[in-house]
Amino acid sequence: MPTESQPASTPLPQRSGRITRTEDAAFLRLWHGFLTGRILVALALLLLMAAGLVFTQSAAPWMLVLCLVYLGATVALRILARNTVPRPQAGLHWLPSIGVDLAMVAVLETLHTGGMNFTPLFGLPILLAAVLGTLTLALGTTAAVTLILLSWATWLGATGAGGDATPRYLQAALTGSGYFIVAFLAHQLASRLVREQQLTHTSRMAARVQSQVSNLVIRNLSDGVLVVDEDFCVRMANPAGLMLLGCAPALQPPFNLAENGAWHPLMLLARRCFRQGQSQVADVSLLGKGQSPVGLHVQTWLTAADAAGSPTDPGQLCVMFLHDVRVMEARLRTEKLAAMGRMSAAVAHEIRNPLAAIVQANALLEEDLPDPAHRRLTRMVQQNADRLARIAEEILDIARVKHQISHAGASTLALDETVAQVWRDWCSQDPARRKGRLQLGAAQMHVEFDPEHLRRVLVNLLDNALRFMGREDDSLQLSTRAATPGQACVQVWSDGAPLDPSIERHLFEPFFSSESRSSGLGLYLCRELCERHGATIHYMRLGCATQRGEQQGNAFTVSFRAAGRLQEPASLFDTIVV
Repeated sequence: MPTESQPASTPLPQRSGRITRTEDAAFLRLWHGFLTGRILVALALLLLMAAGLVFTQSAAPWMLVLCLVYLGATVALRILARNTVPRPQAGLHWLPSIGVDLAMVAVLETLHTGGMNFTPLFGLPILLAAVLGTLTLALGTTAAVTLILLSWATWLGATGAGGDATPRYLQAALTGSGYFIVAFLAHQLASRLVREQQLTHTSRMAARVQSQVSNLVIRNLSDGVLVVDEDFCVRMANPAGLMLLGCAPALQPPFNLAENGAWHPLMLLARRCFRQGQSQVADVSLLGKGQSPVGLHVQTWLTAADAAGSPTDPGQLCVMFLHDVRVMEARLRTEKLAAMGRMSAAVAHEIRNPLAAIVQANALLEEDLPDPAHRRLTRMVQQNADRLARIAEEILDIARVKHQISHAGASTLALDETVAQVWRDWCSQDPARRKGRLQLGAAQMHVEFDPEHLRRVLVNLLDNALRFMGREDDSLQLSTRAATPGQACVQVWSDGAPLDPSIERHLFEPFFSSESRSSGLGLYLCRELCERHGATIHYMRLGCATQRGEQQGNAFTVSFRAAGRLQEPASLFDTIVV
């Protein structure tokens, strides 16, 4: 209930940003209550006057008509102003309510003959002004009532109808003082209620936003989160937690950890946490029926206990954070390998020169060895030297990508023609093993990409697919297609087994590989080259049509940006002399 500088209420269409819809509804209910109260008072006066006229003839007929007019005025205001709360500031807009009430009570009090006193009815307009108006309106209304009472006492004294006028003046002054106190207190109470309502609404909105943010964060955490009560009932769980528990997609909280024997280690850890009253850290293994073991690193925390102990209080809750041990180990391994990779970039440069000498000496030695057994040994040396050279080259490629110092002009290439040439060159290196299906669906499409860089991306993806594909002729498929007008993509698909989620998360990280003999740089370099040219690369499990029907497989898709856009220079690997 604000003061003059802060209105208590305004018409609903004119509410400012500081007054909420909740307050609008609250003030509208109060307004409706006062309007209904005025109708009830008008009905009571009408019935009173009618009863006096019929039974005692103490009421004049014109007073009955006056009460009937007052009833019509109150009903009309209730209908016409039911959806709009008047502005709280003093003004002519209060005349249909406060003004009519003051005039009606003044007329009844002045002209009524008999011992009935209508003065208490002044309390209705005073309360209306104090609750829905400003303090100025409330005090002004009370001052008007006091002046009416004093004027009535003066009028009685002037007509000589009441004897000594002193008691009547004292009575009017006392009544006016009481009304001033009532108006001030009612306004203060209404103001306090408005402030409390605003604070409650603000707190509720803040709590709602905080709850939404917390739920959003928890749901998108890569680590699992379980909220367990003292009866081992899971009250809340995020998708990652349900996945680590091996729950069926239809199973949602609440459920009990005792329902599944595989969750028994978690139940024991929660029990220990509740009994000891402190956080716990443990490594557990969940072994479900027909499932492989899942190693988890679990940390638990207890919520604060409510000393009040209300019936609706769930008691202490145990919050469990579940970390997949495989993911933790993979992350640690990636960090270690990345640190080693930074050092390896410097070492790789030093390896190339002695490695080149070894290869040259091995070639000269092979020319002078007639023994086939000895020549097999030299071929082994050559193969391993080539592998070392390839790894060193990949490590140096990273340094070149990260530390490029010059740029070359961008180039635009015909996608289908370039992909077909890369496919022919790749297959010709080992026709017996390198088989697959080529599908070109982006005729006349041109993309901005350096031809040599696109060749490197496709060769890396094809080599990866070759290691995990099946034995059928269409187990590997290379295709191009127009994704949207002006855009195209190329996809390498193979019918290999699905990737483990812990591996999928780190596919494009440097020095991460599921094979011990791989450097883990191929997919990382593919991503760097694609991003360098404004393209994107992503992995997904996808079905593809084959001679055996639709088969699920692993698909790596490179999506090019719209042709014709300006592109940064594309050259990366000729910028540092090594």
